Amino acid sequence: MSKPNLADRRLLSGICFNKVLRGRSIFAAVALTLAIPAWAQNSDPYPNAVRDRLIHPETSMAPPAVNTVFQDPDFNSSMVRVTDETSDFMHPGGYVRTEASGTANMWAVDNSKFYVIAEGGGALAYSFNPSAMHVGSLPGAKPGLGLHVPLRIGGSFSFTDPDLMYGTVSDTALTISSYRFSTGMVSTIVDTTTCGMQPPLVRAPNVRSDDDVTPTLDDRRISISEGGLESGKDMFVVVYDKKLGCRWYNTQTGQIGGKWGPSGAASLPDSYLISHAYVSRSGQFVKIAAYGAGWYVWDVATLKVSHCMIFTALHCDGYTGMGYDTIVQARDLGDEMDIVKRPFRDIAEVTPLVWPLPPPHYWGQQRHFTWSNVNQTDSTPVCLSSYYYEDEITQPFEGEIFCIETDGVASTIWRFAHNRARYYTGYFNTQPLGSVSMDGRFFLFTSGWDEQLGNEANGTPRSDVWIVKLD
Repeated sequence: MSKPNLADRRLLSGICFNKVLRGRSIFAAVALTLAIPAWAQNSDPYPNAVRDRLIHPETSMAPPAVNTVFQDPDFNSSMVRVTDETSDFMHPGGYVRTEASGTANMWAVDNSKFYVIAEGGGALAYSFNPSAMHVGSLPGAKPGLGLHVPLRIGGSFSFTDPDLMYGTVSDTALTISSYRFSTGMVSTIVDTTTCGMQPPLVRAPNVRSDDDVTPTLDDRRISISEGGLESGKDMFVVVYDKKLGCRWYNTQTGQIGGKWGPSGAASLPDSYLISHAYVSRSGQFVKIAAYGAGWYVWDVATLKVSHCMIFTALHCDGYTGMGYDTIVQARDLGDEMDIVKRPFRDIAEVTPLVWPLPPPHYWGQQRHFTWSNVNQTDSTPVCLSSYYYEDEITQPFEGEIFCIETDGVASTIWRFAHNRARYYTGYFNTQPLGSVSMDGRFFLFTSGWDEQLGNEANGTPRSDVWIVKLD
């Protein structure tokens, strides 16, 4: 197992790595001379969080046992380990991780349960006691183990019903389904082959969906991308409204149609394939990711499609956080903490969330967003995990879990813990991808805990899932 070389780092981070700008020798333990604005609203969502912009070196720590609440030694947040080498009973000794996009709801709305992903793709759900931070087994699961949920990975908990998840199942990947925990039953929400797509979407052994089933904040609409022969090469986006029915967009032909709204050619003639598509929490927009081409925004009730391109003045690369009617993104102009918010109605309109950005400027970190705690005004903190490829902490916010103010009143950053993850090229599970609970109080994330979890027999580095309390 080896660290990525410099060329790999540049490719994976999408920006040019510059070790001088990282300030390795000068700023290893000193503060940035930057005044942090006071919290300007009636209540501080995280009164106990660290809010400085210092470099916080990481204290060595052995991985605690499962279900033992402990404190992060550098930021003092409460944490608990969810899984270990015994958790993946379908692939004994296998790694466990969180969902990749940050958009899927991995938490029930009342924090009573959550799910993780086992090696090979199985979804395992656990009960959770928020006050004690205790992880338990749900009815139907063996003691100490997760419940195998019969939905493919990429599913989401309902925003309104803690007993319900949305997703797809292997035998009917072109059908949006729901799973009810209290009954153990899978039910059909909509068979998308009946949505009237052109050309018709037909079931075949190799026709699939990308499992990115996303509900809106009121559960009224659900989206999915599908129709391709392999992952990342779909051509249909479907938005299902529980009252109005289906609406679809074929990104290969540029045609839009359905049972409501206008039908015809999209406002942009671009032809492309879909890697993933997610409906905004309002249900008015869909963000459509296209490999190597940035992302598109479809105004669902219209024929309007906008393009946020890579390598242009818009700077539309990297992970994003889906809001109600806006999107959060790391734009990376001048500094890796150049994080902005864009309204879907006009993606060229940019509001910086972190200001000012004084020298020295830092580069090289990936930032992964999650915003399941969003409200109808897009004013709740957006949370994220950052990671790099080296063991040593040499810049602010490196290898951390933190949240950023989004209401525009101030530029507060709340810092909670080191995620202790080290990314290895080719091992997706070593990224500390995270999911915030819908009330913004807990953050579920993946970590190899400073490479202390060992490797599988085939050399794959193990990872487990952890929870940090955002307080």
